[in-house]
Amino acid sequence: MPETTSDQSNTEFTQNTIEAAIRLGLLLLLASWCFMIIRPFIEPVMWGVIIAVAIYPLFLKIKSAVGGRNKLAAFLYTVIALALLITPAMMISDSIIQTSQVLSDKYEQGQLQIPPPQDNVKEWPLVGEKLYGVWSQASTNLQGTIEKYEPQLKKAGEKIIAVAAGAGGGILQFVISIIISGILVANASGAYNVTVKVFSRLMDHQQGKAFTHLSRDTIRSIAQGVIGIAIIQALLSGLGMYVMNVPAWGLWSLFILVLAIAQLPPLLVLGFVIAYVWSVADTTPAVIFTIYALIVSGSDSFLKPLLLGRGLDTPMLVILLGAIGGMLMSGIIGLFIGAVILALGYELFMAWLERGAAEAESQST
Repeated sequence: MPETTSDQSNTEFTQNTIEAAIRLGLLLLLASWCFMIIRPFIEPVMWGVIIAVAIYPLFLKIKSAVGGRNKLAAFLYTVIALALLITPAMMISDSIIQTSQVLSDKYEQGQLQIPPPQDNVKEWPLVGEKLYGVWSQASTNLQGTIEKYEPQLKKAGEKIIAVAAGAGGGILQFVISIIISGILVANASGAYNVTVKVFSRLMDHQQGKAFTHLSRDTIRSIAQGVIGIAIIQALLSGLGMYVMNVPAWGLWSLFILVLAIAQLPPLLVLGFVIAYVWSVADTTPAVIFTIYALIVSGSDSFLKPLLLGRGLDTPMLVILLGAIGGMLMSGIIGLFIGAVILALGYELFMAWLERGAAEAESQST
C-alpha cells in the first residue's frame, strides 16, 4: 500500500512537472512572438513616451488655452511639434544642398578657390602642421590635392552620405514618435495609472507612485538639461554661422547638436569655423564672431546647473553619468533610459541603506 501511494505521488509529480514545463514553454513562445512583432516599434514607442513625458506641461497649457478640449489640444500639439521638427530639418537640408551645388558648379568651371591658411594654424595642437600643409596645397593646387587624396575623400564622402541617410531615417522616426506622443498625451491619465501599477507590482503602492514620479521628473530633467541645452547651442551656433555666411552652416549646426548631446564642447566644430571666418572676413566681424562662438560653446556651464536635475532630489552627477553611459551603450535613446535606470537604482540603494540604518537604530534603542 505505501509503495502504491509512493508510485502515485511520483506519477503525479512527473505529470505536474511536464504540464508546468509545457505551460512555461508556451508562455515563452508567446512572449517571444510578441517581442518579434513589436520589435520594430520599440524605439519609436520609447521615444514617443519620452517626448510625451517631457512635453506634458506644455500640453496642459495648450489644453487650458483651448478650453480643456483634450483631443483638440493633442492635435494642436502634434501639428506644432511636427512643424518645429520639420522646418529646421528642411532649412538644414536646403543649406547643405545649396552649398553642395555651388561648390560643384564652381569646381566644374574651375572657379573654386580655397583661401590660404593663416600662420597660426600651425600652432593648433596635434593636427596643426599637417592641416596647414594640406590647406596650403589645396589653396595653390586644388585639382592636384583632390587627386592626391582621392581615396580618403571618397571614403569621407561615403560616410557623409551614410550619415545623411541615417539622419533622414532619424527624422522619419521622430515624426512617428511625435504622432505616438500626441496619442499618449491625450490619454495621459490612463498611461500614468498603468505605470503606477507596474511599479506597484515590484514594490508597495506608495513606492510605486514615488518611483513613477521619479521616472517622470528624470526624463524631464534630461530633456531640459541635455537635449534642451544641445538644441540651444546648435541654434545659436547656426545663427552665428548664417550671419557670417559660412558655407554649409546647416551641416555644421547638425554636427554641433550631436556633439552637445554627447556632452562634448561645440568648440570642436566652431574652432574650425572660427579659423575659416578669420581667413575670409575682416578683423572686427571675425573678433565678434570668435567671442560669440566662445560664449555659445561655454554656455552649458551656466545653463546645465539651471536646467539639469531641477526638481529632483537625485544628485545631478548621477543623472549626468547615467545619461552619458546610456548614450555610449544604446545611442541617443540611452541618454534617457540610462539616466532613468541609474536614478532609480540610486534611489533604491539609498532607500535600502536608510532602511538598514533605521532598523539598526531601532534595535539599539
